[in-house]
Amino acid sequence: MTEDAVDVNAKFDLFAEHWSPKLVARLNDYEVKLVRIKGDFVWHTHEETDELFLVLDGLLTIQLRDRDVVLGPGQLFVVPRGVEHCPRADEEVRALLLEPAGVVNTGDAGGDLTAVVEQI
Repeated sequence: MTEDAVDVNAKFDLFAEHWSPKLVARLNDYEVKLVRIKGDFVWHTHEETDELFLVLDGLLTIQLRDRDVVLGPGQLFVVPRGVEHCPRADEEVRALLLEPAGVVNTGDAGGDLTAVVEQI
């Protein structure tokens, strides 16, 4: 990784696909990822770690089994480890994720939306 400043908007310009997080920085044993979100994801859990979503642009709903958490630009939410959740967005959302290195985006669910994280 580089020691230069990361221009988040320029990084978003490098990809258009949804549900495919891109690695832009590392923080100790954590990865900082950018993701474009649109539509429904899969219900899943991360048994070993919390997951942070920070919305940069758009409106993101994180569905939990007992409620929905709606996030707008500048808002973040931490999904606690082991809590089943399903992110969704009617219109495209640009978000930053912070999670330990190696976390699989679909958690325990697997499937077609499982992404191989690419560094950009």
